[in-house]
Amino acid sequence: MDIYTSKLSPALDIFAGCYLLGVAVLSIIGNVLVLIMAAKRSSRMKPPELLSVNLAMTDLGAAITMYPLSVASAWSHRWLGGDVTCLYYGLAGFFFGLASIMNLTILAIVRCFVSLNLQSPTEKLSWTKVKMLCAWTWLYAVIWSLFPILGWGRYGPEPFGLSCSLAWGDMKHEGFSFVISLFFFNLVTPSVIIICCYFGMAIKLYFTYKKSMNHNNRVPNVVKLHRRLLVIAVLISMGFIVCWTPYAIVSLWSIFREAGSIPPEVSLLPCMFAKSSTVYNPMIYYLFSKTFKSEVKQLCWFCLGSNPCHVSNRINDNTIYMLSTAGKSKVEELSASPEVAE
Repeated sequence: MDIYTSKLSPALDIFAGCYLLGVAVLSIIGNVLVLIMAAKRSSRMKPPELLSVNLAMTDLGAAITMYPLSVASAWSHRWLGGDVTCLYYGLAGFFFGLASIMNLTILAIVRCFVSLNLQSPTEKLSWTKVKMLCAWTWLYAVIWSLFPILGWGRYGPEPFGLSCSLAWGDMKHEGFSFVISLFFFNLVTPSVIIICCYFGMAIKLYFTYKKSMNHNNRVPNVVKLHRRLLVIAVLISMGFIVCWTPYAIVSLWSIFREAGSIPPEVSLLPCMFAKSSTVYNPMIYYLFSKTFKSEVKQLCWFCLGSNPCHVSNRINDNTIYMLSTAGKSKVEELSASPEVAE
């Protein structure tokens, strides 16, 4: 049978296409909204917030460059374009996936740096440093995604025939070192760094909270703000890791066991679940960020021709990004201002 012919039933092909179309639409709309809101407040944007914009760009890039081809292939009951589009799709998926996980790792490190140095006016991140970090995520992803083309690893069709990725089943021997390096440097290590950074931030906030309660029985605004931002950051990072973990498990199974032992219908599910990772970030912003939700509503009212609701620009508003490092006067101002609504 042709390797690019769907191994699924026609009904399941149509369902997969509809599912991917829904994921693509939600991802494009959500991440475009994130970029629009960032552009609207670009004059007030702090350097670390650029990492959140960079993350939205990776999710939007994946949705635009990959999902339309997947939808068309699913509805055609075979992969369209043959070897050329399979190579393109596998490279694009690997590239944007690596860019996302590296961006989340740097985001966790920067968030930890900001939180631990909140009251140190000399510890600040400049625009140049953050731009270099963003550029590094893209360069890192480019280098790793080119390895299979240069002979270390390989791209190929998925077992169910409607998608392309790394050819896990074909790398049992000659590409085994690539698989081990890939999982260590691009899944295990980033996950450990992310968990350690957010665990350290949680401990820092806990002791800050205890100290403030011992002194005046009142939680400072800066603690409440960082606590909410910590929740958003943890949900975003864990959402990505949880989405991709089933796919990683199935891929490892293909390496150490016969790929044919997994039914095509079963191998489809982790792949579909992983692709949904591009949708979650805007949803998390909308559910947990009051400012982002207000700005989205304001934009909707504007598009409908009605009077937009007021969006506050106070410094203690809960933004979708992160609080940059500030001097002691800024922290004191936050602590003295009215409490942030929970």
